[in-house]
Amino acid sequence: HPPRAYAMTFHLGRSRGLLRNVIPALRVLARWDAPNATTTLASSAAAKRVEISSAARERDLTTSASSSTSSPHADMSTSTAPRGPHRLESDIIGSMLIPRDALYGIATARAMENYDITGVKLSAYPDFIRAFAFVKKACARANFEIGLLPRNVHDAIASSCDELLKDDALHEHFTVDVIQGGAGTSTNMNANEVIANLAQRRMGLPLGDYSAVCPNDHVNLCQSTNDAYPSAAKLAVVFRHTSVVHALRELITSLRAKGDQFGGVIKMGRTQLQDAVPMTLGQEFHSFASTLEADLAFMQRNVDQLYEMNLGGTAIGTSICADARFSHEAVKALSELTRLPLQSPKDFIEASSSTSSFLLFSNILRRVAVKVSKICNDLRLLSSGPRCGFNEINLPAVAPGSSIMPGKINPVIPEVTNQVCFQIMGADQTIATASEAAQLQLNVFEPVIVYNLLNNLKIMTNALNTLRTKCVDGITANEDACKKSVDNSIGIVTALLPLIGYKKASAVAKEALETGAPVATIAAKYAPAEKVKEYLKVEAMTCAGTIEAR
Repeated sequence: HPPRAYAMTFHLGRSRGLLRNVIPALRVLARWDAPNATTTLASSAAAKRVEISSAARERDLTTSASSSTSSPHADMSTSTAPRGPHRLESDIIGSMLIPRDALYGIATARAMENYDITGVKLSAYPDFIRAFAFVKKACARANFEIGLLPRNVHDAIASSCDELLKDDALHEHFTVDVIQGGAGTSTNMNANEVIANLAQRRMGLPLGDYSAVCPNDHVNLCQSTNDAYPSAAKLAVVFRHTSVVHALRELITSLRAKGDQFGGVIKMGRTQLQDAVPMTLGQEFHSFASTLEADLAFMQRNVDQLYEMNLGGTAIGTSICADARFSHEAVKALSELTRLPLQSPKDFIEASSSTSSFLLFSNILRRVAVKVSKICNDLRLLSSGPRCGFNEINLPAVAPGSSIMPGKINPVIPEVTNQVCFQIMGADQTIATASEAAQLQLNVFEPVIVYNLLNNLKIMTNALNTLRTKCVDGITANEDACKKSVDNSIGIVTALLPLIGYKKASAVAKEALETGAPVATIAAKYAPAEKVKEYLKVEAMTCAGTIEAR
């Protein structure tokens, strides 16, 4: 090892005479590669930047080098260093070894160890990371415009944000679990550290140095987690909702096409699972499309509720530590970058604790889920059989249905879509509960809100696309089965109400049910046979007509 590296070891060891720190420090150096050690410890100034907390110095660090840890980070106050090249970073709690090439820093590393909850990392939601890149770039531009950031720091931050927008491979450094304590602080710091380290790298400086670009003092300037996190989360929902809109529109188009295709297929309508009156299969599918069109319009009409950005409100909405010009400049820059009509809230303090826009959008997704699930229920019923059910439509066979019953084909695509809808409805309840749990000037439960909302958008998109491509597009009609149900139905007697009235029509229905005789034959007792035949034309029963006075 270079002599300066050894000098650094004894510099640590002599502190307060604690020479017992020398051996573990040598172990740390032994696991660093020499070129990295030479670069990192090339000067006494670099050595002095490595500050081990007084609490850490008082602990015995002579644990055997053979001990291992499941964490990629070593807390210098509690364990020996893990094998492999690392760098040292410190915070108010102590010091940790961070993988040398990691773009995240100590705040992220602590979150990784503290929040092993869902196993789902921020990297699973690229739109959220891109939203943070836009927010941080807009804030850097605002701080430059008002004179708080020098040109070189602004340029480095802005270029680093552009890298995150263009290169999804960098998203692997967003390693924090999506559900976390701290109201999203760990997510915000993950973004701050990655952007700062990318900026450092662009400036030819070592990762984790932060002498030129600091995660807190530069990337997070004039911000708090409490304004940066919800602003990025809203943008992420806006970005992600476009995929749901597209998938929903495509499903509506497919349902409309089936409605046109089945326009001439007469079948029985049903209420309470009992025979009602005739309709066309085309009308049924057009009704599916219409109900989803209403939801699509509602979603598009209300997405603007997410356009309110509380940037500049900082901790609780009083704008402490933010320049008075910052909020206007930041939201203006963010609007220009995203090409969205964003605006600042009228009341920043209210905005700091409010999650109403998330709640509204979750409600909209729940409404879509309820409608889609009902459609899937109908598809499963209409395709039931093939011999002992409705058997009015055929769903595409995509997989064998049973491990024991040969030849059985199940409606697995509607079934999986049903389950996605159930998940979305349940997650909406979680979002509502978390929204209600806000206290005073902050809702600390935004992480679970954001996670569930982004996840709902993701699985809803996938489910809608799957339902369309694997099921709806391939549906065919069983016209014979539909015709047979109409011919054998008692429900057609309803068409005779204008001709013979309710009481006589009821008598016809009762006798037909008891004897099995055709409705037309029995109804001829109460009106001319030709008139009865005219009124019982099933095609005429599927739409409004002219009624003659009796």
